[in-house]
Amino acid sequence: MIGRTVPLDPDRLFPADPETRKVARDLYEQVAALPIISPHGHVDPSLLVDDQPFPDPAELFIRRDHYVTRLIHAAGVPLEQLGLTDRSGSAATPTPREVWRTFCTHWYLFAGTASGYWLHTSLAELFGIDQEPHAGNADELFDEIQAILATDEFRPRALFERFRIEVLATTDDPMADLRAHDALAADPDFRGRVIPTFRPDSYLDPLTPGWVERVATLAEWNGSASSSYAGYLEALAARRGYFIEHGATAADHGVRQPLTVEMTASEAAALFARALAGEITAAEATAFAGHMLLEMARMSVEDGLVMTVHPGVHRNHSSDTSRRFGPDSGHDIPLATNYVENLRPLLERFGTNPGFHLILFSVDEASFSREIAPLAGFYPSVYIGAPWWFLDAPDAVLRFRAAVSETAGFYRGAGFVDDTRAFLSIPVRHDMSRRLDSVFLARLVGEGRLALAAAERIAIDLVDLLPRRAFKL
Repeated sequence: MIGRTVPLDPDRLFPADPETRKVARDLYEQVAALPIISPHGHVDPSLLVDDQPFPDPAELFIRRDHYVTRLIHAAGVPLEQLGLTDRSGSAATPTPREVWRTFCTHWYLFAGTASGYWLHTSLAELFGIDQEPHAGNADELFDEIQAILATDEFRPRALFERFRIEVLATTDDPMADLRAHDALAADPDFRGRVIPTFRPDSYLDPLTPGWVERVATLAEWNGSASSSYAGYLEALAARRGYFIEHGATAADHGVRQPLTVEMTASEAAALFARALAGEITAAEATAFAGHMLLEMARMSVEDGLVMTVHPGVHRNHSSDTSRRFGPDSGHDIPLATNYVENLRPLLERFGTNPGFHLILFSVDEASFSREIAPLAGFYPSVYIGAPWWFLDAPDAVLRFRAAVSETAGFYRGAGFVDDTRAFLSIPVRHDMSRRLDSVFLARLVGEGRLALAAAERIAIDLVDLLPRRAFKL
């Protein structure tokens, strides 16, 4: 029941040492209730426009959360048993209750994982679940959560206010009409700021399925010939302007490698024509996409959109899974990533340009100390992105802090991003980050490396000042 006493340790994630734990607790208490600024995520804004109850526990916690589905799949459970739609039509779709039973039966898999921490905290804080899920209590928990989801207190807008979300950024296709954002901005009863983010990946890489059709859509909207490279650039710039008019402050780029390539306009136009004709080689397409990433930086200098780069992931690693279940179904795998050489053409041109903000994320943990922190420690345009995807986990966050702060300090960071599609996980993820930053700062205080007053100021700035400044909020 809502309001039931929940046996969550109030000092979870804090150090075992009592003196350091007390400092961490005191620092955390100063930031625990601050509003959430979520400048990068994947929540569908129509969720808040429609404000309909969440349908069932399986939809809420399992089917759309690839952190959850991938680990259960690794234990031998077919993805269709977790509610993912098999496009081949060869498997029957289980009921939400059956999906939930499968999840509860495999709850033990999440012990020690970040997903397990988020799930346990969400179940306890939001639903008052004071027992671990297992096969024996699956139906009881399903019914209890289902009943709570039917209440007005658990509609998306009520939760948005309960979570104290001040800013929520979504991730959107360049040709999106952004009607949901307009509806929220015009609604006097909605308190909060929900802003779009320009995500042009599938319009920049000629090897992306459907690229030719997307280029044609851009050209039709722009009134230019689809064969015109100049019109293509003009249309991309104009769509960025459309996003800015609708509140966007950032453009996001999810590339395999952060490659930037300098080309003349005629060289790029020739590759553009070869791509449209289906004659471009893989190497040429990679070079063209690298040139377009450089072009996106040029446009960010001109229009002011923050440029965020999320590289280093081999997406859709399992061809069969991709064919049957589509993208974002849990089989993306991190890659080693190079920033120093790949980004040099971009930074040579724009690295010291006033007003240009380039936020670098990574799932290659070694790159934080080896490349990203040193780059951010020199170039005024470069900001350090938070630990992301496979690294937004308790121990990895603390390693990240140690890796970057000794080179770049705290103020070259961009704050925390939750990067989530799972709406209910937003407060849990931000709370985890605030606790862990308090832990790291408390250690520096205990070691005599930082004054307590400075730690208190930094703790607040990490939550508030840094994301506002880096994302131009």
